[in-house]
Amino acid sequence: MAKEIISKTPLCKENGKLNPEAIGWARDPFIHPNVKGSFGRKKKWNYWCVTNDHLLFSATISDIDYAASLFVYIYDRETKAFAEETVLIPLSRGIEMPVKVLESVQFKSDKMTILISEDTNQTKIHVKCPDFGEQKEMLTADLMIQRQQQLEALHVVIPWSEKHFQYTAKQPALPTQGKVDWGENTFIFDSKDSFACLDFGRGKWPYKSKWNWGSASGYSKDNDLIGINIGGQWTDGTGQNENGIIVNGQLHKIHDDMEWEYNKDNWMQPWKMKTRHTNQVNLTFTPEYERVAATNAIIIQSEVHQLFGTYTGNIKLNGGQYIQIENLFGWAEDHIARW
Repeated sequence: MAKEIISKTPLCKENGKLNPEAIGWARDPFIHPNVKGSFGRKKKWNYWCVTNDHLLFSATISDIDYAASLFVYIYDRETKAFAEETVLIPLSRGIEMPVKVLESVQFKSDKMTILISEDTNQTKIHVKCPDFGEQKEMLTADLMIQRQQQLEALHVVIPWSEKHFQYTAKQPALPTQGKVDWGENTFIFDSKDSFACLDFGRGKWPYKSKWNWGSASGYSKDNDLIGINIGGQWTDGTGQNENGIIVNGQLHKIHDDMEWEYNKDNWMQPWKMKTRHTNQVNLTFTPEYERVAATNAIIIQSEVHQLFGTYTGNIKLNGGQYIQIENLFGWAEDHIARW
């Protein structure tokens, strides 16, 4: 069972290498990701995704040292319409990524504006893309994400070596309100049924990487507010993982690794996710849309198959009781990167 960190701990030592005291997981942002040095290996991102029964909307600011990638995408569940816009910035000019999880970050250009403003107990996101997607339509988003002080999240340090490591903070099931205007359509997010997920990453990665990630937020069959986070591949063999479920604001860490079963020849077939050595997690993910994103920019190459769909199954909590999940909307992905 991985170590729980319960006091403030720096991620890196003064020489930039991994602090062994930071290896583990936490319920609160005790880990201070003071990543520095090692040009080309540092990876930093703030990824936000907001979902309800009708829409998925995502905005990300990322910095991988020799470039920055800003991307926004949207998916209409009723019409299956999807659009995406990406901006690449050589040498990450003009991008300043904050150190702490709950700090503001922004990017402004003629093509895309992403403002992520942190305030007490809430995050405000403003996005503007004048020529969004293939149809070159106007897209604007104004969202307010609610975060209570007592809400727990999943904070994990993955140690590949003293030179390569990653701190990730996953915060799903955050009630969200606001709206997204996309072309002639307006989509409303109500905090009663709309939820955001933050994927905050700071670390030093090897050049070649691959991972699975799955997440979903909403209500269980018993009307508990839940946020699921599961991962695979990138954490294998490290003694750590990013698996956990948040139930009504409380984190239940899942220490067993996940087995992922899916068909790479047909991504739209159902996926199976279950814990490797226990019966703690047994989920079936049914895709309804496949997002494929590929980058081929000399030293930066990546390919992601991100599926939007629903989770059904059960998860056993730390106290022994089961959470029953039925058609919970979220995503699951397979990602390969050379970066």
